[in-house]
Amino acid sequence: LVVTESGGDSVQSGGSLTLSCEAYGFSFTKFVASWDRQTPGEERVLVARIGMEGDSMTYADSVKGRFTISRDRAKTMVYLQMNNLKPEDTGVYYCNADSLKTYCAGSVCSSRQNLWGRGTQVTVSP
Repeated sequence: LVVTESGGDSVQSGGSLTLSCEAYGFSFTKFVASWDRQTPGEERVLVARIGMEGDSMTYADSVKGRFTISRDRAKTMVYLQMNNLKPEDTGVYYCNADSLKTYCAGSVCSSRQNLWGRGTQVTVSP
């Protein structure tokens, strides 16, 4: 089970980007998905989260009204639409998929799956 991010880039303040997170080996129907950001010397912080049903979204106060997290119909992709980007949005963005509990694929069950991608760099210049 793997998640892979893409879409990071360098943009000017006020610009927009869309980050993508693709699930390999599973669908997001059994996972809470989130985007987290990390800058050098700082801890990873939650930016946005979408629930297993795809209808519950949570955002960090700093991105409310500018970022939108969504999921595709096939439930294998999670997106982060980022508008009106600011220099303080700069960082490495990581996709996380958390099953929260025992994960079962058919009749095969395993322990809780908490998956992280390798991250994608977003740089916003003034």
